[in-house]
Amino acid sequence: MIHFQAFWQPWQHIMVNVLYALIGITIIFAAQFSRSRFSLLAALWLVFYLSLEYTLPWSAWLKSHKDWMLLTGVGVFALFSVIKDRGLLSVHGPGRLLFIAMCGLVAHLWLWASDLILGQVPKTDPAYDYVQLLSLEVPVVLASMVLLWQSLVKANLLLSALLVSFIIWCVQYYQLIALPWEVILTVLVCHYLLVVVIDSYFLAYRDELTTLPSRRALNQLALSLGRKYTVAMLDIDHFKKFNDTYGHDIGDQVLKLVASKLSKVRGGGKVYRYGGEEFTVVFPGKSAAHAVAELEILRQSIADYKMVIRDPNRQTKQARNGSKNKGMKTVSITISIGVAMRGSKQNFDRVLKLADEALYRAKKNGRNNVSQ
Repeated sequence: MIHFQAFWQPWQHIMVNVLYALIGITIIFAAQFSRSRFSLLAALWLVFYLSLEYTLPWSAWLKSHKDWMLLTGVGVFALFSVIKDRGLLSVHGPGRLLFIAMCGLVAHLWLWASDLILGQVPKTDPAYDYVQLLSLEVPVVLASMVLLWQSLVKANLLLSALLVSFIIWCVQYYQLIALPWEVILTVLVCHYLLVVVIDSYFLAYRDELTTLPSRRALNQLALSLGRKYTVAMLDIDHFKKFNDTYGHDIGDQVLKLVASKLSKVRGGGKVYRYGGEEFTVVFPGKSAAHAVAELEILRQSIADYKMVIRDPNRQTKQARNGSKNKGMKTVSITISIGVAMRGSKQNFDRVLKLADEALYRAKKNGRNNVSQ
């Protein structure tokens, strides 16, 4: 943006109107998909920009208190990285606004305390420089550490967008780049909108528990398949009994474990969670013999894995370390697989049904096998 100003400067006057539209769309779109932090962030950027461009009751005060704006901004970014998304118009909405107001109050108290301490230290004292650092740089560094840590430990596009916003906010304060706010905010809000679109896509096409593509994604794939492909239906053996014995929490762990193993399928296979304890693997352009060879490897790797179930009643570290085998049980998980290759003039639903019938035969033959 800095090095190619000649391309966007003639359009700068239009960017203002585009910016207002983008912010409005982002607020509504993010709220619709329960991404309230994006809605609030876009609204705060709008208030900030209006305060700079127009003479609002608080505009003069803001322009004369840039340090307060810096600390409040970094506080809001750090706050948004640790709170969860809630409905914008729910009972949590006023609470979010209260947290934002508290960021401003804490920033004001911090600067007031720093000025008070600074007034007690002579300028000739070496400690004077350290107190000056305390007033701004220390809070900024602490907020950056929170944002960076959250971005690294969680695979979340919102956190990445918050980190980018934080960096731009600080860079603008220290005047390290020279770009008008309408240009910066247009790019930032487009970034937010893109993240919401990607998030909404994953919400629609990804299974939340296993992170595998969902049945809806499988139906989309079916529209793009050619004439040659193989479909496999997989089912976890005795899953209901497992759930009844150990509880739904352990059942969810089993589903995630199996999904993790299935996601490593080779040979061009694409894995989907079909529903419940059923999964689907599609091999585009592959024969049934090719698919069976790869699925046998998967079946065996799952059967060989020993899952440890720990006693949920262990309360203390001493109880956990008391005995190696006490309070834990090892179980094996197996899957049954049915495979069908597309025949002449067969549609995807028909091949899927044939794979399901093959799965039924695999279960009838004693489970933990591949049937074609």
